[in-house]
Amino acid sequence: MRTILSVILLAVFTLSACNSKEVQEKSTDVSSETLPIGYFGEEINDQGVNTLDRLVAVLETENEFHGKVVGEIKEVCSKKGCWMTIDLPNGESMRVTFKDYGFFVPKNAHGYPVIIEGVATKKVTDVATLKHYAEDAGKSVEEVEAIKSPKKEYAFEAIGVIIQDNA
Repeated sequence: MRTILSVILLAVFTLSACNSKEVQEKSTDVSSETLPIGYFGEEINDQGVNTLDRLVAVLETENEFHGKVVGEIKEVCSKKGCWMTIDLPNGESMRVTFKDYGFFVPKNAHGYPVIIEGVATKKVTDVATLKHYAEDAGKSVEEVEAIKSPKKEYAFEAIGVIIQDNA
């Protein structure tokens, strides 16, 4: 009887140790040293990629741009990577969100070259959303409170992202 009890206790302790290690590994945050390269969302490819100049030109005459573009990530949501921005050749920036919030990008991806596929539009973003974005970007309370009016901006809803090595 003692042997059976000893085996059961040993099994319980072993399983308990394994489970705590598994939980610890899952809760470990991605190090800022980890390269943020790879595919996110739907797996897309680099064929048929347009320039940002082309995207801006299309949106000057049409309501939407469908396709892929290449750029460089300027800023990433510091909370969970739920959006990023890309500077455009006309001096403006474009906010990239991810279809149905189905995926995010690494928070340390700023400065990396990127290919995105999806739909771009020009839209007006309301004050509440602009404040939310500013908070996500880690802006100060004063900077957030200074936002008083809606903003016309370029928006891109991506179905897939390739973050490339910036070597």
